[in-house]
Amino acid sequence: MARTKTTAPPRSRPGLRGWAGPGGGAHLYLDPATEWRGTSVQVCGLWPFGAGSGTPMQGVPLGRDLMSGATVCCDPISWFMRAGLILNPSLFVLGQPGLGKSTLVRRMVLGLAGYGVQPLIFGDLKPDYVDLIRALGGQVITLGRGRGYLNVLDPGESSAAAARLTGDARRALLADAHGRRLNSVSALLTILRSAPPTDREETILNAALKVLDERHTQGVPVLRDLVQVIKEGPEAVRTVALDRGSIDRYRDITENLESSLTGLLGEGRLGDTFAEQTTEPMRMDRPVVFDISSIDDSEELLQAAALLSCWSYGFGAVAAAQALSDAGLEPQRHYFLVLDELWRVLRAGRGLVNRVDALTRLNRTRGIGTAMITHTMKDLLALPSEEDRLKAMGFVERSGMVICGGLPMEEMPRLTQVVDLSSVEQRMITEWSTPPAWATSDTHDIAPPGQGNFLIKVGGRPGIPLHVDLTPAELDVNNTNQRWQKAASV
Repeated sequence: MARTKTTAPPRSRPGLRGWAGPGGGAHLYLDPATEWRGTSVQVCGLWPFGAGSGTPMQGVPLGRDLMSGATVCCDPISWFMRAGLILNPSLFVLGQPGLGKSTLVRRMVLGLAGYGVQPLIFGDLKPDYVDLIRALGGQVITLGRGRGYLNVLDPGESSAAAARLTGDARRALLADAHGRRLNSVSALLTILRSAPPTDREETILNAALKVLDERHTQGVPVLRDLVQVIKEGPEAVRTVALDRGSIDRYRDITENLESSLTGLLGEGRLGDTFAEQTTEPMRMDRPVVFDISSIDDSEELLQAAALLSCWSYGFGAVAAAQALSDAGLEPQRHYFLVLDELWRVLRAGRGLVNRVDALTRLNRTRGIGTAMITHTMKDLLALPSEEDRLKAMGFVERSGMVICGGLPMEEMPRLTQVVDLSSVEQRMITEWSTPPAWATSDTHDIAPPGQGNFLIKVGGRPGIPLHVDLTPAELDVNNTNQRWQKAASV
């Protein structure tokens, strides 16, 4: 019996990848379609080929999503004001050195300046921001031994602003300026002694500052004038010192305080940087950076004192500007404050966490966005007292967003205590901390594989991984290795 050959019925249409079978020419791999981004007005006619983006479009364009390639826009002020994605316009940045933390913040500084937000950098140690602020037409204030002075008793803009105000607004601004000066002197004493002044000493300082203001109705007093008031022992100061009517007892009570203050006049480890009149007053109508890069890394106490003094002086100027704005005397301005190298201040002495905590609790109510930068959570947990460690952890917990660069694996248990990270996100962050290959090159820099990669975390939401690429216009103002390159070219 003859067998008939059966054949499959012919297909009326090809499959998803073409005609299957011999001679059909089906493709095993198809290149993905090229993607473009546009607004709903521009691409509305491309239905059904349009797809919504999974990343926010409000804020400064930072880079591209490492997963989808979509543009990622982000900054704490835009996400707070325009997008409503965070409840506090603050940012905390963590990452190992050399992976681009400052570059990321500089991108935000540049973009926010374009939006009309004034960037303020209160203490640039490397310097990382001087070239950028100068390119933006801002003010560069130089501090350091023999280079510039910052009088911690200078109320700055507060005095001029108070003269334009009346009633409760004037009294509130003057009281705020008085409190900041008291905190600044106490902070310097804390750094010098590695321990905060006693309650009695702070009470004496408070009374002495009030006497000093009554005497100096013209001009700005300096620390030398404050020491002179304590030496003289006017009645108001002796009363709070509880000397019981004995001048000898008063001398014994104020001896240590007088000695420490004298050490701030140029005879101690901090030199005279804070003992003379302010070299260049800060302006509030343009970007500002305090350049303290001339202070050597070996002078840790002086660096910490300069940072904290710049922060206090700068926050005081912002408070004065906002008081004038509230009274309708000046236009409303928003500010983006960058607090870099946070760990240097926190480690300088017990009790300084309280000073930083007091400085940074006013951003949401006064139109201020802040960015705090440090290397690892270990920087915050290396403080001597448990109370300070818990308060330092609060800096991260209160931040509206946390951005992580490459971090070592040992950081994950500490970081996950305050930031909700999945196992995939933890592995991604630790992989970014891998050092560059052993290969060497005489003409090209070998960048670490995680350089420019960051993870944006807001609460319990999934993180947004992105990569930051610099534009040609940014390269000249983002070079933090200038001295190495100059040395290599000689």
